[in-house]
Amino acid sequence: QIQIVESGGGLAHSGDSLTLSCVTSGVNFRVYEWTWYRQAPGKPREFVADVSRTGLVKNYRPSVEGRFTISRDNAQNAVYLQMDSLKPEDTAVYFCNRKPPVKLNSGEYWAQGTQVTVSA
Repeated sequence: QIQIVESGGGLAHSGDSLTLSCVTSGVNFRVYEWTWYRQAPGKPREFVADVSRTGLVKNYRPSVEGRFTISRDNAQNAVYLQMDSLKPEDTAVYFCNRKPPVKLNSGEYWAQGTQVTVSA
């Protein structure tokens, strides 16, 4: 059974740090690259960061480069996002998914995500 569970979000102030976790099962975790996305109210979902199968290659959107760090633990089938120096514009629901996203007969599978709210 496919399961993706994001957690670790919450309320933060500018400059604070949060660490998001994404624990998975049933998705053949190790053979895929994994990506963190986010969606702010009224905006489309956007790419945040991704990590290669080995964890050695990482890519970030420019606005989070140097502040966020993506990592993965293939033994735990999990991917993480360390977020430092948070800004109000980082406020969004954060999702993780493999690359390409998990697909079911009904379409792409997206979990519920975890809300991050950053106040000034």
